[in-house]
Amino acid sequence: MMNWAKTSQKKKKIIICILAASIVTVILGLGLGLGLELQSCKNKVPPQTSCRDRCYEPFDDEIPGCRCDSNCGSTGSCCFDFHDICTIPTQQWECTKIRCGETRLTESKCHCSDDCLSAGDCCTNYKNICQGDTEWVEGECNDLSTPACPAGFKQQPLLLVSLDGLRAEYMQTWSTVMPVLNKIRKCGTSASYMQPAFPSKTFPNHYTIVTGLYPESNGLIDNTMYDPVFNATFSLSNSEKDNPDWYLGQPVWHTARHQGLKSGTYFWPGSDVEINGSFPNIYKPYDGNVPFEERVLTVLKWLQLPDNERPDFYTLYLEEPDKSGHSFGPVSGGIIISLQGVDRIIGQLMNGLKQIGLDRCLNILIVADHGMEETSCDRKEAMQDFGIDTSLYVVNEGPFGRIRPKNTDPVLDSAALVANMACKKTDQKITPYLKTNLPKRLHYANSRRIEDVNVLVEPKWLFERNSGSLTFCDGGNHGYDNDAESMHALFLSYGPKFHSGTEVEPFSSIELYNLMCDVLEINPSENNGTHGSMNHALRNPFHTPVHPAEQSNPGQCPLVSLVPEDNLGCSCSSLEGNTINSRLNLTADQVSAAEKTHMLFGRPQMLQSDQSYCILHQEGFVSAYSHKVLMPLWSSFTVEKPTDISPLPPVISDCLRADVRLTPSQSPRCDDYETAGSLTPAFLFPP
Repeated sequence: MMNWAKTSQKKKKIIICILAASIVTVILGLGLGLGLELQSCKNKVPPQTSCRDRCYEPFDDEIPGCRCDSNCGSTGSCCFDFHDICTIPTQQWECTKIRCGETRLTESKCHCSDDCLSAGDCCTNYKNICQGDTEWVEGECNDLSTPACPAGFKQQPLLLVSLDGLRAEYMQTWSTVMPVLNKIRKCGTSASYMQPAFPSKTFPNHYTIVTGLYPESNGLIDNTMYDPVFNATFSLSNSEKDNPDWYLGQPVWHTARHQGLKSGTYFWPGSDVEINGSFPNIYKPYDGNVPFEERVLTVLKWLQLPDNERPDFYTLYLEEPDKSGHSFGPVSGGIIISLQGVDRIIGQLMNGLKQIGLDRCLNILIVADHGMEETSCDRKEAMQDFGIDTSLYVVNEGPFGRIRPKNTDPVLDSAALVANMACKKTDQKITPYLKTNLPKRLHYANSRRIEDVNVLVEPKWLFERNSGSLTFCDGGNHGYDNDAESMHALFLSYGPKFHSGTEVEPFSSIELYNLMCDVLEINPSENNGTHGSMNHALRNPFHTPVHPAEQSNPGQCPLVSLVPEDNLGCSCSSLEGNTINSRLNLTADQVSAAEKTHMLFGRPQMLQSDQSYCILHQEGFVSAYSHKVLMPLWSSFTVEKPTDISPLPPVISDCLRADVRLTPSQSPRCDDYETAGSLTPAFLFPP
């Protein structure tokens, strides 16, 4: 029994071992089979050939095919479309066919995904490229007589765009390279040019546009200026430009805020300064490195903000073509490339507006601050060449000069300095002025920041302190007399508030502030413009000026004798005799001709009651003489361009004569003025 039991137990152990071995064999066989099957399945996965929906996914070495991770370029293993699908969206601002329906990338400048319209962040050509819509520039002008604004817009918004330095002439010479701007001109209201304020510089004119004030009144008399009270210098490169004390007047974004509207400014001189204690509702501190496309897309996003956050007034500022004009000059390949660039950006703006349904709602003003003139280092006039010790003076150089003493003791003899620089050369390119004698049309005297001595420079020429001291001279510049054609600026307007296909007469940039207030339907602050003067540009003017009735009609001052009753203590030894008085004996035809020439806008009305005055006609001017104050109330004249450019004869300071049309009792006496030390005689028009 014992031997059988041992044998039986041994057999059981053998069977158990065989079963265990069999199980292990089966398991290993199954594992190997499954492994082989899995490897076979893996080998059947097709290699990846595209980065579609795979941009920047982590690299997996078990997945065959090309790669789309950020390091694929270093190994040369990127998919063929990696650049188009993964790289270009982070660098460019437009959709391409291959991007349509893309997976949204955080790094993209703008999006072409299926949800971008609802998210409000599509590239501006999304509908055109991905949905087959036409671009804004294509086709005929839209009928904007009936506005079409999206729900939630209580009124039509206004966008003010500045294309810095785009001189008006570019629209005639280079219109074919600017199809978008040309269509805006064709479909909106435009002017052949807009006259900038003097001096034709960037900061003064941008601030004039938004305040309606001449630079002498808005505080910014130049890009660089000195204030004797602050004892500080303002420039575009120092912190003083952020000091609100320099900025006077009320910019339109504050006018809007005070009347319940909101503003969003993507750059504008003064918009990032706390003027009068506040900023626009939304604003961007100036950064010239921000791409133009980003500025446009940001403004488009602001236009899609919720009703309680969305601005009503917007600004958009572009530095071109000014930068290219300075570098290459106004007649150059560089300026053509710049104009093509800004036209493309405005095209993105218009496409974006169409895409979000605002192309028949938003009103747009596209303007420039000034023009551009060709300059050369070979065309300069130096103050030093007039025999002046320039070490005594601080000189603002360039297309317009200003001079002040370095020290206030001794006091500068401004008149002597002007005399030392005036008419010293036969072909002189500069004209010095005391600021009180600058042409009145410049409106450039009533500010302590304007130096006593100013120098007007002939276009294409530059003024410098010493020979060679002005080194930025080749290319282009601006700042010249605002009457110069090369300084004339662009003006275009488009939208439901403006007429379509209309060209208005040229006008001054001081009128834009009132125009913007009318488009926004708010009341302007006091300014130098004439409210209502731009009504002819609007379909339905918001403001209708009411002209007050004249309170006093002019009387008569007839010429009854060529011999004065009394010489009034006056004398003019060089013009003795009374034949000169015959010039005052005008015929009816001569009177009519004088009025036609010198009163282009008609006779000024007298708004004061009980005034006794008469109209005096001369060949060179017309004036209204007051019998009460014994002096002219106003004088009106037109100056013809001289054909004789030889120097004027010297002024005869003591040549005063009695006017034979006035009785002695109605005339001032010369001997009365001799004892009045507080009175200084001056010319109504600088000779």
